[in-house]
Amino acid sequence: MQLQLIRNATVLLRYAGHALLVDPMLGARHTLPSFAGQEANPTADLPFPAEQVVAPAELALISHLHPDHYDGAAARLLPRELPLVCRAGDEEVLRSDGFQQVTPLSTAITWHGIQIQPAPGRHGSGPILDRMGEVTGVVLRAAGEPTVYWAGDTVLYEEVLGTIASVQPDVIVTHSGGAAFGGTLIIMDAQQTLEVARAAPQATVVATHLEALDHCATTRQMLRDAATAAGISSTRLRLPQDGEALTLEAARA
Repeated sequence: MQLQLIRNATVLLRYAGHALLVDPMLGARHTLPSFAGQEANPTADLPFPAEQVVAPAELALISHLHPDHYDGAAARLLPRELPLVCRAGDEEVLRSDGFQQVTPLSTAITWHGIQIQPAPGRHGSGPILDRMGEVTGVVLRAAGEPTVYWAGDTVLYEEVLGTIASVQPDVIVTHSGGAAFGGTLIIMDAQQTLEVARAAPQATVVATHLEALDHCATTRQMLRDAATAAGISSTRLRLPQDGEALTLEAARA
């Protein structure tokens, strides 16, 4: 498989002969409001024109409808006939945007030989959790491909660890920017990302959702420094730059 980080959580996966676009935030730099009062979002531009990002996509996976995962530009630019797979409960909004093939991920589905299975997520903790709303992660399986656990916008908690233990993924994609509201983490930070790596010694962890939003305090360099101090190598924890493509294989291949 090939995983290309576009920006933030937006990823293009080439998997089992198909191209899957994950969490499309396609607007130019500073087209969204600030989340932390520091700078308009996104704080980085796309590495390629948005139309170039969309062109290869055969399916889009949308974990939830926060604008850093599905923005107005995505609503305008994604083809109306493009199949969308979304968190169960978000399908009517996407259909109202004109998309013709929207599948809520309430249970595992199979698309062109790729099994797409929902995984639990918790977008924060305590009182902030209700404010952030529901999210989903995804597990991908296909013959001849690594098993991928895309954790999505979640903090590390017992059900994430349970998914790792039960699925035994070859690749784990984390959202690791340390975003917080009112001092409460709403996605993983450096330490939680390292805990994921420790919990899955067989897996390659690919950290995304970094250096693109003004409420994400964790940088790639901070995460790399923490991993080095913890003895976690750069082959086990990958930190792609925007636009960079990684080729990843099954741990048991």
